[in-house]
Amino acid sequence: MQTYALTGDLLARMVQSGAQNLRNNAQIVNDLNVFPIPDGDTGENMSLTMEGGATAVCGLEGTLEEISGKMATGMLLNARGNSGVILSQFFGGISKGWAGAESADLDLVKSAFASGVKQAYSAVITPTEGTILTVAREATDYASQHTASGEPLEKFFSNFLREAKKSLKRTPDLLACLKEAGVIDSGGAGLIYIFEGMQKALGGKPVLRSEEETLAKPKYEEGAMKFDENSELTFGYCTECLLQLQHRKCDIDAFDTERMIADLEKMGNSIVCVKAGSVVKLHIHTMEPGSVFNYCQQYGEFLTLKVENMNLQNTHVHIQNRFVGSADEEEDSEEESFDAGAIVVEKAESKKRLATVVCASGEGIQQAFVDMGADAIVNGGQTNNPSTEDFLSAFRLLNAENIVVFPNNSNIILAAKQAGELYKDAKVFVFESKSIGEGYAALSMLDPDLDSMEDILEGMREASKDVKTGHVTYSVRDAHLNGLDIGQGDYIGYVDKEMLSDAKDATQAAILLLDRMQLENHSVLICVRGKDATVGQSEQIRDHLAQTQPELEYYEIDGKQDVYNFILIAE
Repeated sequence: MQTYALTGDLLARMVQSGAQNLRNNAQIVNDLNVFPIPDGDTGENMSLTMEGGATAVCGLEGTLEEISGKMATGMLLNARGNSGVILSQFFGGISKGWAGAESADLDLVKSAFASGVKQAYSAVITPTEGTILTVAREATDYASQHTASGEPLEKFFSNFLREAKKSLKRTPDLLACLKEAGVIDSGGAGLIYIFEGMQKALGGKPVLRSEEETLAKPKYEEGAMKFDENSELTFGYCTECLLQLQHRKCDIDAFDTERMIADLEKMGNSIVCVKAGSVVKLHIHTMEPGSVFNYCQQYGEFLTLKVENMNLQNTHVHIQNRFVGSADEEEDSEEESFDAGAIVVEKAESKKRLATVVCASGEGIQQAFVDMGADAIVNGGQTNNPSTEDFLSAFRLLNAENIVVFPNNSNIILAAKQAGELYKDAKVFVFESKSIGEGYAALSMLDPDLDSMEDILEGMREASKDVKTGHVTYSVRDAHLNGLDIGQGDYIGYVDKEMLSDAKDATQAAILLLDRMQLENHSVLICVRGKDATVGQSEQIRDHLAQTQPELEYYEIDGKQDVYNFILIAE
């Protein structure tokens, strides 16, 4: 049976099938990493982004405009990583192309896909060819040109996938780093898995969740913090829902999310509340999820519900005297613990001119930024990119006219910018720090008393422009980069995208990296020690610097970060 009209119901099934197919193949996409370091997360980022859209339309009925709009909003809020943000913009543009449509014929599908490509490209200041952008554009152009009006939608999607696969094979010819690493673009590969799943649903054979996944064990396995009959709930519940507003319960057009937020602030914190059409997406950390649900139900009925005990989180952030609490808590409170996804802020009683949000992972690094005056910490970094919604949650907790965000990772910048564009209660400025070193140097020189925000930003740009940040980690595969023959399991050191050292020992890799970083014009070296590094190793680095570059003033931070044995910041 052939299909000539795309309806809202069909789109929902296709999106869910596409999301599941990508989830099934996410690790394959993760492994398509240019650098042989343990940070391959493109598949995970795109999968979480896509699942945001699939969840938003789960069980819904409506027109193509309604379903695609809810899908786009779900993807937008859950977007993370550059590929995830671009993916959300691609589908967001497609959704706009279906504005006012009950359903779509082939011609409308073609124009909507062209709108998606245009919006995806506009989301990136300097689009790079040889990426997911190229694959989406070339596949859309080919499918539109080679599918004649009146032909079934199956032909369009078949043509789209045929050209997408050819385009993906060409990506190494467009991007030198892919050719050197011997891989194809991971974002483009993820896009193909999505559309393969969508095509299967179009043909009546959607990709379904496996029995193993359906019956999977809870994500908090043995070895995680246990919660038993003697435990005390200290962190509350991470509570989320999709609420379908009901005409019989409220005036949907006049529904005020700000009023809902004000009411919910009495029940918890970390609130994100967004209305998309007649559906409200809510996230809150609360001790009493039942009270939250009872409150919400006066306005409508639930489409989805999710409650997680935050005591079961595997890792915690400990920040002394800088947390969101009730108004009557004492300023000298004892140290508090938060789950790894929490946003930790210092409450401001009166509206501040300027607040700062820093993205970082590792308790020691986070504490260092807090000590420097950061108002909020969004947990995340390499292998754990925060979503647009994570940033929105942080912004919501700050009482400021202006907010400056430090992503500290090139793969987080787009999500931070997307959140800044969505947030309307303050002016958001994303300082495009691409490393912990750049963010650390910039925040240390932030002068809130300068006349304008541009002067403040320019002062930080000047402070961070000459900073070099080296990273030491292990290689996940054999590789030949920058003249180095790297073996799987070797320790490697690099600055930006330039591989500079390779050794069998992390300390030796760090020492070789420092020798090749050309630090003649720098005066300070900060060694950030990771979870897998020892004090003895950092002492060897300090002693080596004292002998070879005695002019460098040496500092050390016990960063406790994952992935990187050492982060070496030269100022």
